[in-house]
Amino acid sequence: MIRARSFISAAMLIALAIAQTASAAPGTDALKTRAVAGVEARAKLAQEINDSVFSFGELGFHEVETSRYLTETLEKNGFTVERGVAGLPTGWVARWTNGTDGPVVALGSDIDGIPKASQKPGIPWHDPLVPGAPGHGEGHNSGQAVNIVAALAVKELMEKEDIAGTLLLWPGVAEELVAGKAFMVRDGVFDGVDAVLFTHVGNNLETSWGQPSGTGLVSVEYTFKGNSAHSAGAPWRGRSALDGVELMNIGWNMRREHLRPEQRSHYVITDGGDQPNVVPSVASVWYYFREQDFDRIKENFELGNEIAEGAAKMTGTTVTRRIVGTAAPRHFNRPIAEAAYANIKAVGLPEWTEGEQAFAKLVQKNVGAEEIDGLATELEKLEPPEEEPESGGSDDIGDVSWIVPTITIRYPSNIPELPGHHWSNAIAMATPIAHKGVVAGAKVVAMTTLDLLTKPKLRQAAWDYFNDVQTKDQKYVPMLSAEDKPALEINSDIMAEYAPKLREYYYDPLRYPTYLDQLGIEFPILAMPDAKVEGARE
Repeated sequence: MIRARSFISAAMLIALAIAQTASAAPGTDALKTRAVAGVEARAKLAQEINDSVFSFGELGFHEVETSRYLTETLEKNGFTVERGVAGLPTGWVARWTNGTDGPVVALGSDIDGIPKASQKPGIPWHDPLVPGAPGHGEGHNSGQAVNIVAALAVKELMEKEDIAGTLLLWPGVAEELVAGKAFMVRDGVFDGVDAVLFTHVGNNLETSWGQPSGTGLVSVEYTFKGNSAHSAGAPWRGRSALDGVELMNIGWNMRREHLRPEQRSHYVITDGGDQPNVVPSVASVWYYFREQDFDRIKENFELGNEIAEGAAKMTGTTVTRRIVGTAAPRHFNRPIAEAAYANIKAVGLPEWTEGEQAFAKLVQKNVGAEEIDGLATELEKLEPPEEEPESGGSDDIGDVSWIVPTITIRYPSNIPELPGHHWSNAIAMATPIAHKGVVAGAKVVAMTTLDLLTKPKLRQAAWDYFNDVQTKDQKYVPMLSAEDKPALEINSDIMAEYAPKLREYYYDPLRYPTYLDQLGIEFPILAMPDAKVEGARE
């Protein structure tokens, strides 16, 4: 599958690059070269993990097949698995320890999909596996392939060279709901961890330090309760919970004009009543309140609570609320990011074929991308954080980053200039593009894990930055209480409908070399059928 260079020549090239870019303790360079070779030797496993998780296409809190498959894979390779952590049925922690008193390095990545994002891989237009079903429209199928292959390569070296330490692997459950990691933090999953390497799909090989652009958030559902009545026969006897929801939304929309431009807030009505001729006795609305620091997130959350209470008073109803999830603003560790970037420069981007580049450009054209440049060919630089980060999305890795030194490593398994949270973001995610990106990411993760295991000065520098810079003036502000529980019922109906249909398309690596082979898709497709040209952007 990965034909751009032979495994041996790639390892030799990276060995030379390591010597030129990394300032390492004696012996670490040689270990990294061997780790790269160990990743390359497991490229087939990386492809199988990537394609298998893609085929499951599960939504948050219901990553059942995904977690089963991943934990069984880890157990077969000597890891001890604890399941059901932090009240998350699909949450787990896998540990492997060598020796005593060694550092603990945790490798994490998300595993959930996107609603209505089902898509056949390698097809450059909209063609769902199962119409209406969820799919990996962000590429979360790939991160655990990166981490597991990297961990197995490092584990082999730890055994052979008697390197003390613990490798701890864990999943981001329900990240698309920002509803998993804060529970894991609250319940002590990361106690005793020395460093976290988080991986996320991207379209380049990169990392960062400091506060990136984006926001943190609190996700909260408000439920109004009133009195039912016949909407035509005796409406005066009713008190409409839906009126409470609608008045809250009106109130928030009026107030939103007078909030900072950096805030982001959105809502959906999750329960609007049963039918028009019955006054709704129960109605619910689900809000995301996003801002760029802890205090402002809290302020907007409290403002939302006040508006909800006002709406309840105006409608003669009552209102309760529950927190569905939270995400702290992210802050990434500078010393670990700098160590990872040295490894990124040593690994470099994959060598893309002409066919892969042409395919990527066709996908970009079909989704109306502003730039049609294909796959990345130059590494992004490691730049200082912006003095005033821009607003934008959220990721609950932020909660982890405030309790232990953490970075995110992005690897080039997807196509630039796609919409995000969209079926088109699934097109490349079980193709050679994804497979090459996963292997590149796994090399960087393996090398950086070795840095953390073998360099006490790096670990100390990471904690010095964490204590003296990151948390000098701002400490972690958890937004979950001890009573808050994961909203496990979310996505239940969707998965009950679509899981049996998706099961017909699960990847069988014992019968087919790749998922594309199983689906009978020849890659790359470089031309659009006439019937598809007009509807490419649907």
